[in-house]
Amino acid sequence: MKINHMKKVNYQPRVVLGLLILLCTVLFSFSFKAAETVFGGEGFEVYLNNKLILQQFGKELNTVKMIKFDQRATNGELAIKYYHCGQPGKSRVVSIRDEKNVVLKQWKFSDTKDASKLCCNMKDILALPKLKEGKNVNLFYSSSELPNGRVLAILSAVNRNNAAQP
Repeated sequence: MKINHMKKVNYQPRVVLGLLILLCTVLFSFSFKAAETVFGGEGFEVYLNNKLILQQFGKELNTVKMIKFDQRATNGELAIKYYHCGQPGKSRVVSIRDEKNVVLKQWKFSDTKDASKLCCNMKDILALPKLKEGKNVNLFYSSSELPNGRVLAILSAVNRNNAAQP
């Protein structure tokens, strides 16, 4: 009489390995910037007429970039989304300041539950005397989480050929 001994297979390591591979696939499917906003990075996005024209997160925040606008593009909207470690800011203020940090124009925004866009009318920005004189101004953001604020970009009004297009 021959007894057939069946070997017992332990499936637990295979299941754990499969779950680990699935978890890695999901985590790495996010782009780095998307992961920063979802998981709590600090940064901002600037939109011109709902088109993303500038995005900076993490170490990029230490570099201030220039945005050039067509002097005649008075119709439109400049919008900012600022992320405070994945949370929206409170007592948010966007301002345009000159090279001496003097406030030329300011917009205050109510508190919200999400990082909603902070919208500014291009007509108001381009009407500033400093821009009309051909000088650059600073796009500035502050909130209760960032009380000293941050220069987001340098704004420049130029002729149509060298400007950001909506």
